[in-house]
Amino acid sequence: MLQNKAIWNEVKDYLFITLGLMLYTFGWTVFLLPYKIVTGGVTGIAAIIYYASGIPISATYFIINLALLFAALKVLGLKFMVKTIYAIFMLSLLLWVAQEVMTSSDGHLLQMLGPGNVFMSMVIGCCFTGSALAIVFLHNGSTGGTDIVAAIVNKYHNLSLGTVLIFVDILIIGSSLPVFGRDSGYEIGLRIMVTGLCAMMIENFVLDYVMNARRESVQFLIFSRKYEEIAFAIGTKLNHGVTILDGHGWYTGNEMKVLCILARKNESANIFRLIKIIDPNAFVSQSAVIGVYGEGFDTIKVKVTDKHADELHRHIMQQKLEEYKTQVEQQNHKDS
Repeated sequence: MLQNKAIWNEVKDYLFITLGLMLYTFGWTVFLLPYKIVTGGVTGIAAIIYYASGIPISATYFIINLALLFAALKVLGLKFMVKTIYAIFMLSLLLWVAQEVMTSSDGHLLQMLGPGNVFMSMVIGCCFTGSALAIVFLHNGSTGGTDIVAAIVNKYHNLSLGTVLIFVDILIIGSSLPVFGRDSGYEIGLRIMVTGLCAMMIENFVLDYVMNARRESVQFLIFSRKYEEIAFAIGTKLNHGVTILDGHGWYTGNEMKVLCILARKNESANIFRLIKIIDPNAFVSQSAVIGVYGEGFDTIKVKVTDKHADELHRHIMQQKLEEYKTQVEQQNHKDS
């Protein structure tokens, strides 16, 4: 049973990764590439090379990512790398097919929204690409390139993926200025670079929004005489942990039990449904929490070194020594 569940989870990851790659390809080749909107990442580098030399973006994307796979193998593990290799091959294929489809007979890329609609194409395209990257990341995948760098940093530090990608992408987008400035004039090149920076901000905002919406957590405080039934139902049917707190009513003076539950926001409807079935008159408080770390939730990503551990150990020993000295002085004072 557990093995079948693990297999299904892997299959589900690959299905969603494929869906994310298809959305990314659609947003990139239909809305961004034809309007010379350069975003960050390896696709941004590939786009700059494409406009400078005519080399297909799929070829450049594939070659650059091969050099980055070794970092994924060493730091993120084989499981992450297998999905990354799959994503790189699949996205390279999808980009090649999409670019062929979007190229007209005269060799120019088709502009689906018509000429001059750069801003609208940027917004729509970045919504697609940002959502697509979030889908891929949420299912333990990566599109390669700078995503690998972001995933490595995110593994060890409590920095959002969008924040990490911004720093890398600024350098990539800035490199588009000499390419487009040389061919079209530096005024137009500067305009394209600024548009790329705006696209980067929108894409990473959408990425963080989708990621955080999926990981957002809530806290329930449930006051009910049927607290045992509610706790049993939530613990067994939803397979969720429940903490029972001792409560004391100030006005009534009655003792009562309070259920405390930390859950994902998308689990709220099921929890409310169970509460309403068991005790429609239960008093329930739901509040959003900034972060939940531990089993079943996010991992603590603060970097801890031997220096931090030694400082804490010395601090604890010093406090215990001072407490001991205080107790000895008090005892000597009593004896005298």
